[in-house]
Amino acid sequence: MGTGFCKKVAKSWTQMEKNLNDRVSKSFLGKYFKLEARKSCFTKELRAGLATFLTMAYIITVNATVIADSGGTCSVADCSAPANQTATPDCIINPNDGYQACLSNTKSDLVVATILSAMVGSFAMGVLANLPFGLAPGMGPNAYLAYNLVGFHGTGSMSYRTALAVVLVEGCVFLAISAFGLRAKLARLIPQPVRLACGAGIGLFIAFVGLQAHQGMGLVGPDPSTLVTITACSSTNPETGECLGGKMGNPKFWLGSIGFLITSYGLMKGVKGSMIYGILFVTIVSWFRNTSVTYFPSNPVGDLNFEFFKKVVDFHGIQTTAGAISFTNFNRSEVWVALATLLYVDVLATTGTLYTMAEIGGFVDDQGSFEGEYLAYIVDAGATIVGSTLGVSPIATYVESSAGMREGGRTGLTAVIIGFCFFISLFFTPLFSSVPPWAIGPSLVMVGVMMMKVVKDIKWDNVKEAVPAFMTILLMPLTYSIANGIIAGIGLHIALSLYDCFVGLGKWLMKMSRMVVREHNQVSATATADSTIESI
Repeated sequence: MGTGFCKKVAKSWTQMEKNLNDRVSKSFLGKYFKLEARKSCFTKELRAGLATFLTMAYIITVNATVIADSGGTCSVADCSAPANQTATPDCIINPNDGYQACLSNTKSDLVVATILSAMVGSFAMGVLANLPFGLAPGMGPNAYLAYNLVGFHGTGSMSYRTALAVVLVEGCVFLAISAFGLRAKLARLIPQPVRLACGAGIGLFIAFVGLQAHQGMGLVGPDPSTLVTITACSSTNPETGECLGGKMGNPKFWLGSIGFLITSYGLMKGVKGSMIYGILFVTIVSWFRNTSVTYFPSNPVGDLNFEFFKKVVDFHGIQTTAGAISFTNFNRSEVWVALATLLYVDVLATTGTLYTMAEIGGFVDDQGSFEGEYLAYIVDAGATIVGSTLGVSPIATYVESSAGMREGGRTGLTAVIIGFCFFISLFFTPLFSSVPPWAIGPSLVMVGVMMMKVVKDIKWDNVKEAVPAFMTILLMPLTYSIANGIIAGIGLHIALSLYDCFVGLGKWLMKMSRMVVREHNQVSATATADSTIESI
């Protein structure tokens, strides 16, 4: 009897689903998104949108944590100081309650900014381009902005406000390039080995960030003799980060390692949302107070963060990052290098990802183009402009969109559902703002793992391609700069190509020399013959 009842329920549900899909397909919504033309239906698109959101939702906390490491708009003025004293500049590096409170508020702002930019980008991709792609601040550009441009807690070459101005200008240039159809052509100008190596190099850079103490698991730290070493220490120097004792004794590192294993096992078995599950486990354990791994220690900052966390559902209005753009120090060489680097990464990475997702979805035709391509490029670039005004790094199409396409997503309705999911998450800012670095670190390492797969396409037996590619990959994490790796790779490719140019020039000169000698001999022979005839 129980089996029969279940069969009836299943049959009834199937019929209801079919009726719903038929109605939606024949409605204005179904015709606009071409559900029948692309052999899809509403419930497929719904499942696809949810699958993609689950696999890319980690970016909400990861992106906010990464960019918050720059310090945002926080400065020495936000530091707390003893009575009748002023704060010293090193308060932004050393533990300081006032500065930490500012950082906590900035992270909450960035959580909202990340959600809004992802929501707008995904929604626009669905409505305008009718493609099932999710958009959000890209991994790589966010690390470049936080650690290369602004630096940890503002110790870099430019301020957070100037860096956002760079992102805004880059977005405008990127939009113009997309509008004139130059995007794919520019990408093809970059040497292929350097293009491939960039993905792997950025992956190593992100993984290296995820292994450090302030930004991730805390496995790697500074050493006066070897520059870096293994740490995960139970106690560290708050000023330098050096290990004071108890290597591999930090319980937060071991908790993060369990989260990394959970994510790895999930990906091994093809479980959707595996990165979320790893982050979720570590985060929930870290929310308990009075433990060695708590995110809410018994101090003023911990108490403040815990009070905000207890709200659970709350809409946090952006207070500091929106519109924090300044062109005051824009006429510096560092700014133009940053602009060129971000533009380069956008032209290569986002264009490549977008095209790859179109290929996976089966949208690319025999001519190498796909329906909605032009508007997809426009949306991709326009979303970066929106993101910069909110306070985040450039926006990109996410490879996690493939999870939705595996569920059957074929239209822009999938992207609209992704955008709606991001909208719902706006009201859970207290939870997203309370994810600890040791929960984020494992996901950064896993992102690095996923980005390394491009190295298989590099021709390692060809020295002319292998050397630029290897140096690009190597220098990004070792110099802590994505730009340095790109410059080195292109420079080496040009230098090695000069050999072929010189050899070709030498052969041409020798050929021309032989032709000149031959012509000279012919002229001489003719002149000799004429003089002989005259003498006769």
